[in-house]
Amino acid sequence: MPEPVEQLHPLLGVAADLVVAGEVLHELLDASAKLIREVRRRRPDERVDVVAGDLGHGRSVPLPSAAVRRLTPAEIGLLVTVVIWGLNFPLTKYAFDHGFQPLAWSGLRFFSAALIFAAITLVVERSLRMSRRDFLILLGASVVGIWLNQIAFVYAVDTTTASTVALVFGTLPIFTMIAARLTGVERASKRVFAAALVSFPSVALVALGAHGSLAGSPQGIALALFSTATWAAYSVVITPMMSRYSPFRVSAVGLLIGGTLLLFTASPQIADQDFELPPRIWLLFAATVLGALVLTNVLWFTALDRVGPSRASLYANLQPFLGVLFAVLLLSEELTLLQVIGGLGIATGIVVARSRRIIPAAE
Repeated sequence: MPEPVEQLHPLLGVAADLVVAGEVLHELLDASAKLIREVRRRRPDERVDVVAGDLGHGRSVPLPSAAVRRLTPAEIGLLVTVVIWGLNFPLTKYAFDHGFQPLAWSGLRFFSAALIFAAITLVVERSLRMSRRDFLILLGASVVGIWLNQIAFVYAVDTTTASTVALVFGTLPIFTMIAARLTGVERASKRVFAAALVSFPSVALVALGAHGSLAGSPQGIALALFSTATWAAYSVVITPMMSRYSPFRVSAVGLLIGGTLLLFTASPQIADQDFELPPRIWLLFAATVLGALVLTNVLWFTALDRVGPSRASLYANLQPFLGVLFAVLLLSEELTLLQVIGGLGIATGIVVARSRRIIPAAE
């Protein structure tokens, strides 16, 4: 999949110890027209030497900062997405602890998001049509990546701590790269594998920081692991569709399929649910629908199309640290020094991955 490459920020190429304010100002005012012509005429590997006075061409000196490019819009969207997803762990746990049943929560959330997405897509694109083949692929992906994924997720959160589920989701890049390689969607560069080798042990550090072991039931941890794997598979399988349809259409159809299945599955709990809940719970419900489902689906799948599933999943690997951090703030769970170190390691893995492009399988 194509990745837009942004230009590096302009480099002046002037040594700081050679710049004298008055001299530079004089040169700029006295020869501005010539300077403009030289700048426009220079080659990409040359710079204009203002201080020397002759405005000639000289080889530019590469600076360390040249290796760090600015965040692309897709990468900014990924960061926003993982922050919201990290917040979703403690918010979901909080809702369960204050009266919402797991399947009722998930079924109502996803079906509400599906209706919103379908309405937005119909307004923008006036159609939800897809080819029969793509619809069948999306149907299978939604059964696994939304329906089964959410059943596993809500019961993982219900049976263990929010921190534990967030920590387990740190395995997402590994599952994503495996799925991408198996399906032929993408072949990751050695640098991406190196980034995974940096970030995955960092996830273990975050986990070990929770008093030396993962807290919670083995069943909850297994469900969280299954939820992570199914989301990775879903993300990879539907990525090729982004070249034929917009993220709005793919998300709308996928959410309609998964949301309808979840609503049907959750119907017994919905019938038994006490809806006289505190206003703050309904505020959380609305925030998780509009934020964790509607907004992040557009941002996530747009980013998948721009940067590829493997690199996108490395950003998602920030979820363990953010999930624990938000759990500390909202649920009074503890955050240890080892978890902080692990979070910094995860961020390092993302920086490593960003310094090279991932090679699409089609190239």
